[in-house]
Amino acid sequence: MKSSFVVPADLDAVQRHPKAAKAGERMRMHNPLCYGCGEESAEGLHLQMFAGEDFEVTATMDVAARFEGGPGVIHGGVLSTAFDDVMGMIPLLIGPSAVTVHLEVDYQRPIPIGSQLQFTAKLLGRQRRKIYAEGIAHLGDPDEPVATGHAIFVTIDVREHFADHLANSRLADEYKARMSRP
Repeated sequence: MKSSFVVPADLDAVQRHPKAAKAGERMRMHNPLCYGCGEESAEGLHLQMFAGEDFEVTATMDVAARFEGGPGVIHGGVLSTAFDDVMGMIPLLIGPSAVTVHLEVDYQRPIPIGSQLQFTAKLLGRQRRKIYAEGIAHLGDPDEPVATGHAIFVTIDVREHFADHLANSRLADEYKARMSRP
């Protein structure tokens, strides 16, 4: 199978955003209802994500019984969701809001229900509006990944991007008030 994930050679220089979480600090959630990291998402993944050194993010996730796919193991779609959310924190380290435009996950081994997954994601580079990231998931030994992922995010104007969809959110009124501020 041929991957469509290619990091270009002519990358832009990047700097850590001055308001980004410091190394070791917990990163803010995408939104309170985010299925990946949101604290108010009743059935969500409840990922705990932390800023690392340079342009890295680490996370942990308890593999709960509700995430079962095959007998006794995590569903692949749940794992890809976790990768999307963890790698999706990388743009916050350099400043812009961004959304996923490409995501690929390679599954190396089954991940048992009841285990704790650990993730590390890192920035591979930025080219104009595109942000390239990669991640690994492991069960305690980063040299023995159970899955790897690659993603491309594209920066957006949050107000414009989500304007047509705010009414669908349970927090619509809160978001409308926040977005009407200068």
